[in-house]
Amino acid sequence: MTILSETLNLLEWPRLCEHLATFTATKMGARACLDLSPWNSRSTTDRLLEQTAEAMRLEETLPGGLSLQGVHDLLPWIERAERGGSLQSLDLFQLATTLSTARKVRRTIDDHSQVPQLQDLIQTVRTYPELEQEILRCVEDDGSLRDAASEKLYQLRGSLREQRSQILDKLHRILSEHSQAVQEAVITQRDGRYVIPVKASHRDLIRGLVHDSSSSGATLYLEPYRVSESQNRLRQLQAQATREEERIRQELSQQVAAVAPDLRHLQSVLVEMDLALARCRYSYWLEGNRPQFTSTGVSLRQVRHPLLLWQAHHEHQGDVIPVDFRIQSSVRVVVITGPNTGGKTVALKTLGLLALMAKVGLFLPARDPVELPWFARILADIGDEQSLQQNLSTFSGHIRRIGRILAALPADLDPQSPSLVLLDEVGAGTDPTEGVALATALLQELAAKSTLTLATTHYGELKALKYENSQFENASVEFDDATLAPTYRLLWGIPGRSNALSIAERLDLAPAVVDRARHLLLGRTDEVNTVIQGLERQRADLETRTAQVETLHQELQTLQQQMMQRSQLLAQREKQLQGEKQAAIQAEIQAARKQVASVIRQLQKGTPSGQDAQQASEALHRLAPQQASPPAIETEFVPEVGDRVRLRGLDQTGEVIAIDGRDVTVRSGVLKFSVNLGQVAPLDEHQAKQRQRPKAVPAPPPPPKAPLQIRTSRNTVDLRGCTVSDAEILLEQVFAEADPGPLWIIHGHGTGRLRTGVQTYLKAHPRIQSFEAAETQDGGSGVTVATLS
Repeated sequence: MTILSETLNLLEWPRLCEHLATFTATKMGARACLDLSPWNSRSTTDRLLEQTAEAMRLEETLPGGLSLQGVHDLLPWIERAERGGSLQSLDLFQLATTLSTARKVRRTIDDHSQVPQLQDLIQTVRTYPELEQEILRCVEDDGSLRDAASEKLYQLRGSLREQRSQILDKLHRILSEHSQAVQEAVITQRDGRYVIPVKASHRDLIRGLVHDSSSSGATLYLEPYRVSESQNRLRQLQAQATREEERIRQELSQQVAAVAPDLRHLQSVLVEMDLALARCRYSYWLEGNRPQFTSTGVSLRQVRHPLLLWQAHHEHQGDVIPVDFRIQSSVRVVVITGPNTGGKTVALKTLGLLALMAKVGLFLPARDPVELPWFARILADIGDEQSLQQNLSTFSGHIRRIGRILAALPADLDPQSPSLVLLDEVGAGTDPTEGVALATALLQELAAKSTLTLATTHYGELKALKYENSQFENASVEFDDATLAPTYRLLWGIPGRSNALSIAERLDLAPAVVDRARHLLLGRTDEVNTVIQGLERQRADLETRTAQVETLHQELQTLQQQMMQRSQLLAQREKQLQGEKQAAIQAEIQAARKQVASVIRQLQKGTPSGQDAQQASEALHRLAPQQASPPAIETEFVPEVGDRVRLRGLDQTGEVIAIDGRDVTVRSGVLKFSVNLGQVAPLDEHQAKQRQRPKAVPAPPPPPKAPLQIRTSRNTVDLRGCTVSDAEILLEQVFAEADPGPLWIIHGHGTGRLRTGVQTYLKAHPRIQSFEAAETQDGGSGVTVATLS
């Protein structure tokens, strides 16, 4: 076993893969999770993380998330088909449902613009809808072949039903004729042939072949000779139908074999999609955040071990205590000290496991932002390597594994291929003096070869390395002096105390022994421990103040969000009122259009004359003042910002808050109105006299409107029933005589061939300025309106 494989086992990577597999939707995805390897490239990691993020977007926007229901394992069927074998009908049906699900997945992903990675992945898939339809045409949902799978099968099954009906009719007549000879008036089967139960004592009354008898011998199951020939014919038809069914399955299997490479690729893509969805759902379950790979060190806050989270949730244990990792990029080695059972080893495993999770595209159970380097290699020596079979002591086992770790590292530090090394109880298991020397030399070697090394130890001498080399840092697990128990929290920058005597006292070791040990240590470590205790108290005070600041910050954020929500509600209300105003204006415009259309339809009836056109024009002029917005009342009243005014036509009063030329903005309660100066009136005569100025010069008259386009029989040509060539000839004749202006060309809907031909002809004609589909009331896409020059 390689050191990389040993590391995965030491960090309990297989257990995490089992947990991830529970979030898959297919058996193939679950198998892929169990075989998941984290040893991939940086580009692969980035792609996997982006896939996870995109899967989260789909989960948030799609009701129920993206479904892979109906996906089955195609590989066994593909291999059988490639060897020339025939697939079972149910196998073929499940293959078709897999193709159908793949097509639905691709359609769903194509409809979302924010999932480019998943779109690129699914676009490479061919779903072969023609193969799916052919299978579904031949196979029922329960896996049986349909009668319509082939004409021959349809005829054979019809003959089978007819032959079976004749046999049953004959048997029913025999039962009726010899009712005294039968044990029971039922028809059953033996060896695939229809038989009736006959009393053994009345065997001679019905001539036939005995196929079976009851256990007592009183009943014989007999096939009357009168139906033997019909049954033989039935067996022949059944054999022919079976051969035809096998032929149909063989043909379908050959079609599967012909596209086997594409089907293999389809399954691999669906498995990758299933893995992305599983990573997404597992990350949601962990309440994880996306890791950001940096070269500025490690910044992980409120980290929780994923396996402990799973255990706490499923075994209803206590909450998992989070830890923090704050390591500067200049630090190469972190020495973690502190009491036994304090959480040093769990801290090593947590960081190692999170680094592996990030490599395979999982989000990490830590507070955002999640920052750590991307590690090409993660190497660990954790636990007891003692082996009786190999005659290895604990110390020897550790040394052998550490030797393999050093061999796996590059000769010099490689920034392009970062390494993480995790060592538990470095240098333990031998004489303390030699163990300290060996551990010191090993950590100095790792500082030169590895990007980051975390090592736990009880050797106090290793704490001093930080003060000799800036690449070293101290950390410790916290110990509560009040409860004489560890808190499982990591303290950074502070060396830990062993607290062995306190732990021994908590574990009920004889008080006399503990007191004697304290007496023997008196004066040796008291001064150092006092300094460390002081540092721990300072750290606790700073953390308390930090928590208070964080609480205040959160309260301010909540208040800011509430203010923003209120502002948004006011803006939405204002927008709603403006929308209602616009809707009222549009309703008036639509009403005017309907009246104009009514005049035009009246004009189109019959053959219009010049007098009719004049009358229509007069009618339209009469409509104009009815539908036009009322002009602003001329006034010499000009308000100033801050004046209270009245809005003409709205029965509202308000305060002027802005004036821009002749545009006045008035606020009335929570509403704002933008109106013309002419719609603003004073509240009383005194105010009107105070706010006067000369009348503004009237605006120039609007430019004359384009002549009204009215459809008549003279500017309408009907091409329905013509071929494209006939239509072109007729249009050429009309163009030669037509005056400039619009021409309504009726070609109908139909197959669309005539419309396409006409519009192609119009594009190339020199007299045509433009053309477009007619209004809905004039025929819509069945009529083209061309403008002639």
